[in-house]
Amino acid sequence: MPLRTLSLDVVGADHPNRRPGKQGKIPRRYEIQLCEPGEPISLELEPDNPVDPNAVRVMSARGIQIGYIRHERSMLISGYIRDCLDIRGIFQRVMPWGAIIRITTDGSEPELPPAPAPSAQPLESRAFVDEDPGFYPDPEWPE
Repeated sequence: MPLRTLSLDVVGADHPNRRPGKQGKIPRRYEIQLCEPGEPISLELEPDNPVDPNAVRVMSARGIQIGYIRHERSMLISGYIRDCLDIRGIFQRVMPWGAIIRITTDGSEPELPPAPAPSAQPLESRAFVDEDPGFYPDPEWPE
């Protein structure tokens, strides 16, 4: 029985798009920055991928590749696609390595999960505040 709802990592954002046409000219990271949470995405099999025959590319609502499903999940998701499950997906959020998407496998519309608590966000996304910057001005000396 397939999992009904999944959040999946999208990786490979730093690699160039190789497909001809407008797709090859738009960097993946740029396209990821254009994606809005809740915007539809699509998944496509790439059986001729030299690294992973189960590769699943992730396409934005504008038809531009933003990356791939992480290898650890690509076999599962490619199997769902080959089994003709009604997979629907949305963009969830930008991450330092690429993005996260949300999919359903039963034809229902995916919904965004609640936003993570600030303390649960990855370190890369937290602003660093130096409480003691180590900078102390010289005392003013009389002339």
